[in-house]
Amino acid sequence: MRVLFDAVRASFYTVLFFLLWMYLALWVRQYDAALGGALPAWTHVLGIACMALGAALALTCIGTFVVRGRGTPAPFDAPRKLVAVGIYRWVRNPMYLSGCTVMIGYALYVRSSAVLLLAAGMWIAEHLFVYFYEEPTLRAKFDGSYEEYCRTVSRWLPRPPRGQTA
Repeated sequence: MRVLFDAVRASFYTVLFFLLWMYLALWVRQYDAALGGALPAWTHVLGIACMALGAALALTCIGTFVVRGRGTPAPFDAPRKLVAVGIYRWVRNPMYLSGCTVMIGYALYVRSSAVLLLAAGMWIAEHLFVYFYEEPTLRAKFDGSYEEYCRTVSRWLPRPPRGQTA
């Protein structure tokens, strides 16, 4: 029953975050003309691939948070256990990477330079949030296990697992 409750909460928060970022993406499209017009036509297919990859990664992350972390991806309803398994053995922030990948994919799909700039801003905001809030909070919450995790897993660049993590 706990897993079902966590899954419902995670789904709800995911939809809210998705709607927020999609609203922003639709809103910034009004600036495409001022930024020099549309991206090349070939980006359309690449955009579909990026959105599919990002969505698959996001669903994997959400499932891992619910089942292994006993929580949701939302910072205000974070997992109760440190999640250092699956994709989280390759990179510490795959959920943020998946969101940016979806946003970049959408920008490429609709050929929007404004949405591409929004994706860059999204990544900068996520990086600052991770660095100044999330990592200090996780260090305090999970004590030495998070420190070990940080030593063995990259913040942003996925790489094969090395060493033992929590």
